[in-house]
Amino acid sequence: MRIRRVFYFGTLLLLQAVSASLNATVPAGLAQNQIANGLSVPSALDIASDGRVFVSQQNGVIRVIKNDALLDAPFAILTVDSTGERGLLGIALDPNFATNQFVYVYYTATSPTSHNRLSRLVANGDQMQPGSEVVLFDFPDILPNEIWRMGGSIRFGPDGKLYLSVGDHQDSTKPQSLDNPLGKILRVNSDGTIPSDNPFYYQTTGTNRAIWAYGLRNPFTTAFDPSTGRFFINDVGESAWEEIDEGIAGSNYGWPTTEGDFNKSSYPNFVRPFFTYSHSEGCAITGGTFYSPASNQFGPSYFGQYFFADYCSGWIRIIDPTTAVVSDFATNLPFPINLRVSAQGALYFLTRGIATGAGDPTGLGSVWKIQRPQNQPPVINIQPASQIVAAGSSVTFTVSASGLAPIQYQWQRDGTNITGANSAGYVLPVVSQADNGARFSVIVSNNLGSLTSNEATLTVPPGGAPTAAITSPVNGTFYTAGDTIFFSGKGTDPDEGDLPVTAYTWKVDFQHDLHAHPFIPFTSGIDHGSFVIPTTGETSDNVWYRIYLTVTDSTGLTNTTQRDIIPRKATITL
Repeated sequence: MRIRRVFYFGTLLLLQAVSASLNATVPAGLAQNQIANGLSVPSALDIASDGRVFVSQQNGVIRVIKNDALLDAPFAILTVDSTGERGLLGIALDPNFATNQFVYVYYTATSPTSHNRLSRLVANGDQMQPGSEVVLFDFPDILPNEIWRMGGSIRFGPDGKLYLSVGDHQDSTKPQSLDNPLGKILRVNSDGTIPSDNPFYYQTTGTNRAIWAYGLRNPFTTAFDPSTGRFFINDVGESAWEEIDEGIAGSNYGWPTTEGDFNKSSYPNFVRPFFTYSHSEGCAITGGTFYSPASNQFGPSYFGQYFFADYCSGWIRIIDPTTAVVSDFATNLPFPINLRVSAQGALYFLTRGIATGAGDPTGLGSVWKIQRPQNQPPVINIQPASQIVAAGSSVTFTVSASGLAPIQYQWQRDGTNITGANSAGYVLPVVSQADNGARFSVIVSNNLGSLTSNEATLTVPPGGAPTAAITSPVNGTFYTAGDTIFFSGKGTDPDEGDLPVTAYTWKVDFQHDLHAHPFIPFTSGIDHGSFVIPTTGETSDNVWYRIYLTVTDSTGLTNTTQRDIIPRKATITL
């Protein structure tokens, strides 16, 4: 028997931000709109009854979207460890949020050592009331090499309890044991105490009394049906299968003994998945929600159906919870996660980032909304943004608008219409010094009215753009698990010469096939550093690390370069 093995391992749950401009295909009569962008690796969202959307970012920042516009001031900033897939991972509003203003968060705390935590915050308008955090539940310390498969979903059940999903932290020995909380669904009271009617309460002690179900790998998202109370668990698989598991108290879902569907006679003590799909169709189930809103704007055929999303294949599908019949809903979505339905019947989801080029993600995520277009004049959700580019480069200005379709666009430069510029984006293919200071806006209109966007200013600084160069590691560098990788670079500018270290920004991603995991977040102010290759994680052989260096000169012009390092592979004959 021959086994090909890669001596580095990451995970298949993908907390990275790569995407393209959204060009989704949705059912006739529905429309998708971007209502917020520029988010730093968004991880989860929840929707208040008043329509506000609360979005958690992996870096510990919580943002609020109000009237389909992202507020400038954060709701809260938590201190988190965001290494790998750690960080602020889950957010849930109390069922009585309108009166008690409670917001629950699940994040990786840093003190005294890194560990996951459930806390309750109190809202005061659109911001957290200072000093209101109450720590409800602290989990055991996270080992240094445990950076993937954190889980992170928190949801209120119909019983008023909080259901927390916890990944196996890269240790597949944990999910089948009741002496730890990893690879489990946990159930706690809203004050952090543990209900005595949990199925293993009297078989365990301490934190483990919260265990409600087990045998899971990475239950990244979960959902309750508000009309029936049915509970679905979306468990991200390893090498072959993705699962939707029906949440039942005391259940064992079989990981790591089995993955995907199985013959019940072979594993009589395990609960078979409600639904599975293979990695020929996708790579990670990263979102799911029931469509049971108070106001059904999609139509009666959608009510009670379950929407679920795959990260890499970029689709949202529908499964009938009764018949398990699957149908397509939306395609061409760039890395969707964390679906939610508002009381008004709109479907919300996150995308993890925006691509500036092949393999060059910015890490800036977005919030999107699918709804039936309303009979209203156009509304601009995302205004055109000012940009700084070098002479000879191209530049693109974009706008996002919603309202009664069809919507028309007319771009203007310095208040004058640009011939033929009639789409949601306008490209100036070659920028010159004469374009410095030019102001670009767009008139958005439909049959019910029109409005003009804010002006975006184009800045074209004198001189050329800087150049970033990675001097170490060199091209063709290989690594083995446990290696220390040293990186260094140099930034030069044709006008300023060698740039200071304050001009440098680094980022390292763990690449897996067509997607990536953030490994070292954006780090500025250094021209060299190092990181250690973990010894546990992803077992696929199509993985590698990508190191990015961006340098910025004093005029704001930037340049980014990248360097890949490749795993050393071996063929072992047993």
